[in-house]
Amino acid sequence: MPEHRPESPTGIDSEGANPGLVFETLNAHQRSAALTGALELDLFTAIGEGASTADAVSRQCGTNARATRILCDFLAADGFITKGDAGYGLSPTAAVYLDRRSPKYIGSIAKFTNSPHQLEAYRDVAELVRQGRTLLGDHGTTEHEYSGWIEFARSMVPMLMPAANFLADLAFERFSGPIRVLDIAAGHGMFGISVAQKNPHATIVALDWPGVLQVARENAVAADVQDRFSELSGNALDVDYGCDFDLVMATNFLHHFDRPTCVSVMKKIRDCLKPGGAVYTLEFIPNEDRITPAVPAKFSLTMLATTPAGEAYTFSDFDSMFRESGFGTSEMLDLPAPPQRVIVTTL
Repeated sequence: MPEHRPESPTGIDSEGANPGLVFETLNAHQRSAALTGALELDLFTAIGEGASTADAVSRQCGTNARATRILCDFLAADGFITKGDAGYGLSPTAAVYLDRRSPKYIGSIAKFTNSPHQLEAYRDVAELVRQGRTLLGDHGTTEHEYSGWIEFARSMVPMLMPAANFLADLAFERFSGPIRVLDIAAGHGMFGISVAQKNPHATIVALDWPGVLQVARENAVAADVQDRFSELSGNALDVDYGCDFDLVMATNFLHHFDRPTCVSVMKKIRDCLKPGGAVYTLEFIPNEDRITPAVPAKFSLTMLATTPAGEAYTFSDFDSMFRESGFGTSEMLDLPAPPQRVIVTTL
């Protein structure tokens, strides 16, 4: 005789329901706050250097021993550090990405992603959805010379270098000889700089606000490509791009704007390209269902919270916008390191 299950008072079958998901999500701010605090304290570096007890970590970080134990245990429960008979240790993720001694350290991104201004964008999501646009003033992160982009340029390089190297290799396969590149909303400048490092015949024009371009110039000098690196200062929506470019790189830019604005930018790109030129568009691109993969799918909320009209567009969105702008075929490529994808579009 089959087991009888009492009917829910609401008439809803509760099998498979998970109240823990609700609780954990409502408390998810604690996870980002704990990780941000640990990075500020250099806790992962301390453990990586051999501090394996709360007292040892506390001494190295200059913190309260009890509070350090609580934070370490929290991070161990979250999988960032390990805890066993030998004390605390680093998980593979923390060893590679959160220990400041690692060449792949990306902890600096917290300075931008968890800055007060970024966190303020989510203070009232209900009101955000009622209004359908950012609560960060009229233009959010798209405001004239938004100061946050300087911190972005200084903080985000480690996170974006795998994509920059991928695009540089892609460009070299297509243009192994002399090439003129426009890097739109260049930020740190590493997308164009990586092309110049890969191809000694490449010259780069970096377009961004003056304060941001200062960071890009510093990176060009550090990479020893400053002689092939020039700057175009201004608003990418209305500044004259010039002409005769072989390649235009639009990296993490178009998602800030609505469709008409994207089409307007694409037309400007078309007009500045040589015949046979190409555009590399690096973006958070969800599948057509708009809910997978999770990271690019969720990125639309980031744009809702921080811009007047931006979102994460699908490949079909980009393809139709490029065609409307006078381009030919577009092809989407997955990067070796998710979550971003690149669209290659030609005239």
